[in-house]
This record gives sequence, C-alpha cells and structure tokens, in this order.
Amino acid sequence: MHYFTFAEKDSTLYQASGSLNSGMDEIIEVRKDVSDSGETVNSSRIVIKFNLDTISGSLNSGTITNASYFLNLYDAKPEALVTSQSLYAYPVSGSWIMGDGRSYDNPVTDEGCSWYYKDGETDGTLWDSQVSASGGSWYSGSLYEASYSFDHKTSDVRMNVTDIVNKWLDGTIPNDGFMVKRSGSVSNANTGSDEGNTTRFGNLSFFSSDTHTKYPPTLETVWNDSKYVPGTLSPLAGSEMEDMVVYMKGLRPEYKENSRVKFRVVGRERFPSTTYSTTADNLTVKYLPISSSYYSIRDAETHDVIVPYGSGSLLSCDSSGNYFNIWLDGYQPERYYTLEYRVQSGSGTVDETDQYFDEGFTFKVTI
Repeated sequence: MHYFTFAEKDSTLYQASGSLNSGMDEIIEVRKDVSDSGETVNSSRIVIKFNLDTISGSLNSGTITNASYFLNLYDAKPEALVTSQSLYAYPVSGSWIMGDGRSYDNPVTDEGCSWYYKDGETDGTLWDSQVSASGGSWYSGSLYEASYSFDHKTSDVRMNVTDIVNKWLDGTIPNDGFMVKRSGSVSNANTGSDEGNTTRFGNLSFFSSDTHTKYPPTLETVWNDSKYVPGTLSPLAGSEMEDMVVYMKGLRPEYKENSRVKFRVVGRERFPSTTYSTTADNLTVKYLPISSSYYSIRDAETHDVIVPYGSGSLLSCDSSGNYFNIWLDGYQPERYYTLEYRVQSGSGTVDETDQYFDEGFTFKVTI
C-alpha cells in the first residue's frame, strides 16, 4: 500500500534576511544567490514536518510492516538551474514555529521560524546560542541523511527518507521535521560546499502546504500489504491469460475522504470454452497470478501517477477473489482518481505476458 501524509507545517529559512518568517508562503525554496562580484553568497533552507501518529499507531498494531518512507516535493518554477546537483534532508534538532509571515511582507514579519530563530525575534529562541551559528539545527551522520540528485533537468522530488523516519518512530530522536538543503555547514561558512562556494546552482522551488494547487508536500509510506488466501478458487492460467478481461465489482462513483476501502477486481477469460454445466462459466471466479498482478492509481485530470506499479501495489486474494485496500485520508478530496491494472504471467519464461487494463475505473473522493 501507498499511504500519504500531508505536511503539518513548513517554511523557508532565508539567510539574506535573518529574521524573516515565510510560514504562509505558497512556495518553499532552496535558493542560492551569488552577488556579481562573488563576494556575497546567500542560501535558503526548507523546514517541513509531518505528523506520524497514524503511521506509528498502524506499526504498533501490525497493520504496517517493513515500510519504506519517501519525502515528496513537487516542482514549482525553478530558476537558472545547472545540469546536475543534489538536495539533502536531515532531521531537525529542536522544535520550531511555522509563523504567519510571507517572504514579501513589508514590513517583515518576524514572528515564527527564520534563519536566526526557531520561534521569532521578540524574545525568540536562537537555533544556536550564537547568531553567527544560524541557519537551523539538525542531526547528521550515518542514518541521519537522505539525498536526491537531479540530472540535466529539474523534477519532482521523491527522496527515500526511511532511515530518518525510523529514527523518529523508534524514539531515538524527537520528530521535529526535515531540514531540506544543499550541502553546507550550519552557518553556511564552508566555502567548499554547494551552499558556501560561489558556483551558481540556481533556485529550487516547490509547492508548500499552503498551496492552492493539488501538489502539497507529502510523506509517502509504502509497504507490501498483499495477502493470498484463495481457498478453493482456481487460478487463471495458460491460454486463459492470452485473451482476458479485467473488471471491478461494486466500484462506487464516490467515497468519503476518511474511508478505508476494499476494491474488488475480477479477471476472466474473454470467451469461456463451451461446457455443459448448470453454472455459466463466465460466473466462475478465478484469481489472477500471485505476486505479479498490480494496481496503479492516477489523477484522472492530470494523469499524474499517484501509486505506481510495484511491491506496494500488489493485488491480494481471498476466497471471494482478488482485492486491494486504500486509505483515502491520504488523498485529496473533491478530486477524481483512475484505477489501472497490470497482470504479468509466465514471468521469466518464453510464455511471459504483460497486460495492462484501463477501462475507465474512476472514482471521486468527497468531503
């Protein structure tokens, strides 16, 4: 399964304006501004936090097992990027307040997190005891760092942050969110790093949790929840797989956003062989190949892939046939989603087939 958690809070820390708060901006960004002379370098960093209560509870109950975690940030008009660079994520050390400011406020809003402060200028708390050591605070070292590389062009970020999230979930460190940045020291004083040198890397922009688009940041939890207990059902096999149809039972046009839904999937031979029986052969339920039948979910309007084919989207099977579960509280309400299927048979043999089924299986998530 793929479960999506929306950001609880986020903000950008701007070195160029040390006490500026931008907690309500629709964009979060990793900037690097270099003066014409190269003598002045100013960077920015992103802080972003996700509530892990649902994930933690599901781990404790055994619903989630052996999960991987991905930080998703969605591209929003980057500027002047070089062909190759990397972003890094670290766990923030210390709590912080998002604030109500915007980067274009005049006068500047300084209540909330900024390059200097965790919680605001007036009686605020510095990230470090010295203003010179500003720019946030984070844990580093083995299992405390994640990265994502861009090659030739910018893209949405899907960064594997499993090690960091596991540190939060097992209680090793408190969950104060991610620090997302280019490589560099706390105060951005290391001229040998991507943040501190004079190389112009451009500015990476992403939609924030306050965006009015469908692209807010998410923490994606992926685990294999498939189960196979087919009872007395027989598999679809051999020539039955060469020309078959896949359809859904009981698909409704709408589901509430907090629903946890079991979707039923049926595969059958398109033209069943003629037999003498009291039961129509096309009513006989058979199950699709174990460990090689998948579902995928797309946004019906933009066709963006929400759930890709993979180990987190395997079909399950019980005595009534194939199915899969979705937790819809991880999807955006008032949007339509399309279900697609991939069925692979004869894997690794000369008879291998790989079939895709998209018959307009669409549903809406409602408030």
